[in-house]
Amino acid sequence: MAAENSNESQDEKETLIKTDRVKEVPNDSGTIVESTKNNDSKLILYHWTQSFSSQKVRLAIAEKGLQCEEYDVSLPLSEHNEPWFMKLNPAGEVPVLVHNDNVICDPAQIMDYLEQTFRDENTPKLIPEVGSMYYHRVQHYRELLDSLQMDAYTHGCILHPEITVDSHIPAYATTRIRAQIGNTESELKKLAAEHPDLKDAYLAKQRRLKSKLFDHDNMKYLKKILDELENVMDQVETELQRRVEETPEEGSQQTWLCGEFFSMADVSLAVTLHRLKFLGLSRRYWGNGKRVNLETYYERVLERPTFRRVLGHVNNILISAVLPTAFRVAKKRAPSILGTTLVIGLLGGATYLAFLYLRKRILITS
Repeated sequence: MAAENSNESQDEKETLIKTDRVKEVPNDSGTIVESTKNNDSKLILYHWTQSFSSQKVRLAIAEKGLQCEEYDVSLPLSEHNEPWFMKLNPAGEVPVLVHNDNVICDPAQIMDYLEQTFRDENTPKLIPEVGSMYYHRVQHYRELLDSLQMDAYTHGCILHPEITVDSHIPAYATTRIRAQIGNTESELKKLAAEHPDLKDAYLAKQRRLKSKLFDHDNMKYLKKILDELENVMDQVETELQRRVEETPEEGSQQTWLCGEFFSMADVSLAVTLHRLKFLGLSRRYWGNGKRVNLETYYERVLERPTFRRVLGHVNNILISAVLPTAFRVAKKRAPSILGTTLVIGLLGGATYLAFLYLRKRILITS
């Protein structure tokens, strides 16, 4: 039964890719947002909630008020390594945007595409017009922030929790991630042998993974890039101070990183700060009188409706790390659909209690 369900799910995903089939569903806020007048076709986004790049793209989509059909590609379940997804993106990475005949796999290119494609008078612009006084400012800070080694920060903090303070990552994550790395390498080699048409893609991904994680486990390298991040945060703090000086009157309109509007640079900065907070690095870079403009900026970001809707609950790593693995075990071992339902129900209850505990901890430490 479980194997049949798994095959059906695979067939549905492959059919989805071939036909670009989507449904009319409300967005996260519960309402359907009209697409731009000059383009009535649907956007499809393949993403994972905990993926940093996915978070940036999803926030950009929300800020522009676009209707988008979203599909989870679970990294803990290695769905990004499945053949159907590797055919969609040979790099095997999320996010991936599908629109008409276009398949865009790079997060920066996805956000550029959204901005270039949906630019009517009813759609907020996140990048100023070329030639405006704000254009180069937005592009500069966007490129600066997008150059940060966020994967290295994330993996480094998980593998070396001693470099963090008040991390939201549970203690068991280090052991689990190390085991998952080894399993993923073996899995990619096996998939390469099973799917000759995707052999080169699987082996290339296996080499990238091995090289990347070798650096991420290197404390000397981690200290170097974390020190370099100090310089980036200094530049951001200085730019935010300029905005304060430009609007000294009390009660005047509050500005963002590059001006009065929330730009693509703000998308990158907001998600970056949220990830640093999650990893337990925020105390190093702001707070307690250090970089006060950055601290104030992040507090404002947390109150932004689009940010709360997209990223308000993504810090629940217990569900993303524990529950998917439990589902995998249930699918493989449960003797019947009743057994599977019972196992998942028990796990769901346990995970909900864990969620309440974690949410309480986040509220206390934030």
